[in-house]
Amino acid sequence: MEIILKYRGRIVTKDDVEDIRQLMTDHPEAARYTLSNKLCEFWDWRQPNGELKASVCRSLMLSLHRSGHITLPEPRVKMGGQNRAKPAKVENLDCSTIEMTLKELGPLEIKKVRRTQHETLFNSLIETYHYLGYTRPIGEHLKYMVWAQGRPVACITWCSPIQHLNCRDHYIGWTAEQRLENRHFIAHNTRYLIMPWVRVPHLASHLLGYFSRNLSKDWEDAYAHPIYFLETFVDPELYKGTCYRAANWISLGMTAGRGIKNKTNKAVLPPKELLVYALKKDFRALLCPEEVSTAEL
Repeated sequence: MEIILKYRGRIVTKDDVEDIRQLMTDHPEAARYTLSNKLCEFWDWRQPNGELKASVCRSLMLSLHRSGHITLPEPRVKMGGQNRAKPAKVENLDCSTIEMTLKELGPLEIKKVRRTQHETLFNSLIETYHYLGYTRPIGEHLKYMVWAQGRPVACITWCSPIQHLNCRDHYIGWTAEQRLENRHFIAHNTRYLIMPWVRVPHLASHLLGYFSRNLSKDWEDAYAHPIYFLETFVDPELYKGTCYRAANWISLGMTAGRGIKNKTNKAVLPPKELLVYALKKDFRALLCPEEVSTAEL
């Protein structure tokens, strides 16, 4: 078996490449989007919730295209961060200071806003007030907005985990095969925004406590599998990660700063502190089962 490419746990052989070429021959007018869906159906390549892995498949096909193994049709819609419009700046929002105790703030309304009428506002708040701005999440993800006294007070995004982190992987103790098989049981907190006009002590750690109790169930509702482990990055040049530490997250040390797309061993990004939280006491047994399926992801 001649292996051409390994991508997101999927092994692509020479025979697979021939199947892709035949698929394109059979559907000469099909766009890249349609081809990726048809290839997922042919491979029965699906997420745990049964949906096709079409987005990942398009990236895989693009890798084969760039390496000269297949020739994809020209894209019909320009994609990419440089062509995707940024969320609009937030206007006409009440930014008056909220300064009180958590008890005085009153009941919190926490809503999942992905694919709802509130998602546009969520994206704009992140773009306007988060120091990293808004970036479109990739893979499995959930977006939450928190309201109090009729006003938004926080935005939180949870996404698929980083593919490979030395300090995390060593802490969990899994093999490369176990990581490929089970990393979808980890959620990464990519954005956490308390609105700049909100000055409520302990609100940030209180919300982290809420997600430690409820995120896994929400994830299972959306993607048909639970979450056992949480992770996030903190930039030590800007923040101390106080709310995470107050919510009993632990530090696993600093990242190497190489980035997931860097092919060298040189640091190209500022190192970040990795903080983690185990949702299950037996997370290692759950993430590192003795028998690991060899089925393709």
